[in-house]
Amino acid sequence: MKAKLTFLIIFFSSASIFAQDNLKISDKIQPISESSIFNSPDFFNWGGSIIKGEDNKYHLFYSRWPKSTNFTGWLLYSEIAHAVSDTPSGPWKYKETALSARGKGYWDAITAHNPKIKYFEGKYYLYYISTNLGDNLDYNDANLLETATTGYSHPNWKILRPNQRTGVAVAESLNGPWTRKDEPLIEPSGPITTLTVNPAIDQGKDGKYYLIVKGDKPNETKFIRNQAMAIGDRPDGPFVIQSQPVIDFMDTEDMSLWFDKDRNYFYAVFHAHQMIGMMSSEDGLHWEKATEFQIMEKMIKMKDGRLIKPDRLERPFVFIENGEVKVLGLAGKIGDDSFIYTIPLSQ
Repeated sequence: MKAKLTFLIIFFSSASIFAQDNLKISDKIQPISESSIFNSPDFFNWGGSIIKGEDNKYHLFYSRWPKSTNFTGWLLYSEIAHAVSDTPSGPWKYKETALSARGKGYWDAITAHNPKIKYFEGKYYLYYISTNLGDNLDYNDANLLETATTGYSHPNWKILRPNQRTGVAVAESLNGPWTRKDEPLIEPSGPITTLTVNPAIDQGKDGKYYLIVKGDKPNETKFIRNQAMAIGDRPDGPFVIQSQPVIDFMDTEDMSLWFDKDRNYFYAVFHAHQMIGMMSSEDGLHWEKATEFQIMEKMIKMKDGRLIKPDRLERPFVFIENGEVKVLGLAGKIGDDSFIYTIPLSQ
């Protein structure tokens, strides 16, 4: 009897270390109030990444750019802003601008966009994307504004888009100062080409850092974006892109990655044309549709019964606290305005 009891104790204790892809987010999504919608009168607010600070407050790092530059101004005028809240679902209050474009002569000369904030090895790492106009250093603000307001058809767009790369800034405090690297973190290769953008990163159980970046799908005539995995020994690189893509079977964007220590599994949420979805991986290299592949359709439920259907609903982000998924963040565009939604997830 004692031997059988000992076996059962060992079995159930060891079972917790086995990989289990059983995470469900859809049934945790709660209706929201206005306090979970972050909007600014003069700026487009977009994306967002949440972290809990040493002050026990919650810090949101997000993209914003002047509405006067049109929505397409994100590629020219975005900056990384910092907002604070007492809860991870808001309300949020703008505190400061953390990063902006560095200007001519730098790889991140123009725009600072799509941030992810992480805490690794005693420091804060602020990942972002940026671009430049290459050898053209004769431009002025009037040229940039014309590009922003014209949008995708402007000749400069054909230079700015492929020059987009991912970078990182490091600080000992969420309030900065932020020290940037002089070069981008990674160049496109393997399952992606053209650009490396929209970083998502976490540390695996092996101590290595797993970084997802988006690029164009190689040898593809249609406009399809792939998600690639890169691995490094340090949070600021160098990183090596792996040959196996995270997603290449559909057009996706904006992944948010985390390693679930309880389930011993990697998860990554993304947005596609009609849904917010989720991929999973036991080792960070081989990815499949998660057990719950579709998290939600592209609509927001309000506590007063309204159903908001934005023109665009993108940039999913999952905030984890004490090993539990606490908030699903999204960015939405309705008409000529944009919003960050921080949706509480029930426990």
